[in-house]
Amino acid sequence: MIRVLVVDDHPIVRQGLVSVLSDEEDLEVVGEARSGREAIGLAARLRPDVVLLDLEMDDVDGIEAIPQLRAAHPAVEVLVFTAYDTDERVLGAIRAGARGYLLKGASADEIARGIRSVASGGSYLEPRVASKVLAEVSAPRRPGSTLSEREREVLRLVADGLPTKQIAASLSISERTVKFHVNSIFHKLGADNRAQAVALAAQRGLL
Repeated sequence: MIRVLVVDDHPIVRQGLVSVLSDEEDLEVVGEARSGREAIGLAARLRPDVVLLDLEMDDVDGIEAIPQLRAAHPAVEVLVFTAYDTDERVLGAIRAGARGYLLKGASADEIARGIRSVASGGSYLEPRVASKVLAEVSAPRRPGSTLSEREREVLRLVADGLPTKQIAASLSISERTVKFHVNSIFHKLGADNRAQAVALAAQRGLL
């Protein structure tokens, strides 16, 4: 029996997923969480095989939650289930440790297949998502050349010493979106912290 933890901040979505998964003989929903923080606590206590995880949540962003979920319960696998298919969200989730990525609108059969696949140690990517991952893998890598315009805006404000809250206000985006962009900048520049990211960006003429 594959033990599943369902994580989504919309009650109707959670209820629908629980109902759908309960019809599968080899799947057992062992818990539901409405936030990333709640999911991390439940993963440590319930020890599910798979976490079916939304990315957009109010407290802990889904991409931030993935490594924390795996730290709380190292044997768990994460299957993202979200409405967002931007390159940044897809690649961010995969880099963070997700083994699969499904878009909301996927059929019940596809959700069940995805859960079984990641539970067995495999991966599961929708064709549209898989094409984004393949494009990233096959693209020539030039340090700093892949920063998006929004990432450059965030980077300039980081270089000015602004904290996350002020960057969010300046760009009219949420704090969790700022954190996502900062993490993406770190990855692309090979930096471990803000100071190092600014130094590397300056060396490469990105500021």
